[in-house]
Amino acid sequence: QVQLVESGGGLVQAGGSLRLSCAASGRTLSTYSMGWFRQAPGKEREFVAVMPWSGSSTLYTNSVKGRFTISRDDAKNTLYLQMNSLKPEDTAVYYCATGARINVLKPEAYEYWGQGTQVTVSS
Repeated sequence: QVQLVESGGGLVQAGGSLRLSCAASGRTLSTYSMGWFRQAPGKEREFVAVMPWSGSSTLYTNSVKGRFTISRDDAKNTLYLQMNSLKPEDTAVYYCATGARINVLKPEAYEYWGQGTQVTVSS
């Protein structure tokens, strides 16, 4: 069984930066896509960024392009999300996920999820 453990969330002022980490244990996941999703109060969980297992280009939702960078360290089974130029509208619980090989922009495609980490951006 795969377990994901997230860290790095917190409170930051607008324009600041955070780096989220998600460490996977129990299995090497280098052949699976890994992604970040977020959910704000009263809203559906949405795609943020994905590292496809196939090695194609990284994928980002339009609202974070140019500000967020997703990366993975296969040796450590760890996924990262570098978030720069944060805005109040980025405030949400951020989740990492893995286990998807198709439909990688869809939350339902992922088998394994972290517990979520709160990111709050003040104006």
